[in-house]
Amino acid sequence: MEKVFLGLIVIIILLAAPYFYKLYDLKQITKSDIPSSGDWVELTRGNIYFEWFKPDASTEVKGTMVLVHGFSTPSFVWGGLINNFTTSGYKVLVYDHFGRGFSERPRIKYDKNLYVETLRELIQSQQIEDQVHLVGYSMGGPIVGHYAEVYPEDTKSATLIAPAGFSKSIPQMNSWTTMPIIGDWFWRVFSDRLYGIGNMSETDYSDDPLSINEDRFLPLFQDQLRFRGFNESLLSTIRHFNLFDVRKMYESLHYKKVPILTLWGKKDGVVPYSGSIEFERIFPNGKLVSLEDGTHDITYRQPTIVGNEIVQFLDSL
Repeated sequence: MEKVFLGLIVIIILLAAPYFYKLYDLKQITKSDIPSSGDWVELTRGNIYFEWFKPDASTEVKGTMVLVHGFSTPSFVWGGLINNFTTSGYKVLVYDHFGRGFSERPRIKYDKNLYVETLRELIQSQQIEDQVHLVGYSMGGPIVGHYAEVYPEDTKSATLIAPAGFSKSIPQMNSWTTMPIIGDWFWRVFSDRLYGIGNMSETDYSDDPLSINEDRFLPLFQDQLRFRGFNESLLSTIRHFNLFDVRKMYESLHYKKVPILTLWGKKDGVVPYSGSIEFERIFPNGKLVSLEDGTHDITYRQPTIVGNEIVQFLDSL
């Protein structure tokens, strides 16, 4: 019995060692870590990083856009789009979700309520009084949808780029990789294999002059891995936020008569283009723009066509 006990202790130590080794070099994010171009605002759950981009003084302001990024890639993903928006007359607010980018990483449940509450509080903190144009990428699609469904009177339009949530089924999420303790260990110990080895995107390069190609994308993505709480925020999101089938919410949003645009790559291997069939069923008056050669990374690999389509849509309202 004593040998069995000692054996268990050895196994626990061997398992715990790589976990704590991975944590050792990570630091707690502080305000001194954020870029000077942006700022923190204190919300109910912690400090959120945000940044404003505005038209120059000679440009007529047409409205305010709030850009909502996806599951793991923070607000730098919008870099190729912003100049198009501002020169077209739109004020643009971007931010990082809790747990990502330069926002704090609170140890909380990353569920629908958190993401909608964060977006609501951020808009209110910036004293935005007019209706906003919401743009959501990937997981940002359901976030924008949930927000617009609850606050249609404050939403001028909703644009969904490669949007999650149109699947006809929800995959089983009871894998050992998401279980308490075991899942936390796996996501921490194998974080380098989950993020940082190989390419993060479906394509390496685009000849779009505004593209954020992989040589720039990967260092920007990896920068957020310096801080504690990134992996934990992703795992909690997988556990608590429905990324797959939120069609009932979208159907409810349809009746709120919020103008809807969706841009989707036909070669999207992350959120399959087949979901566009459900989009057209749910939003018969919505506009679908299909990119023939587009994959899931159209936001930063094909920003020229994506930006032009969004501006054209907003200007038509």
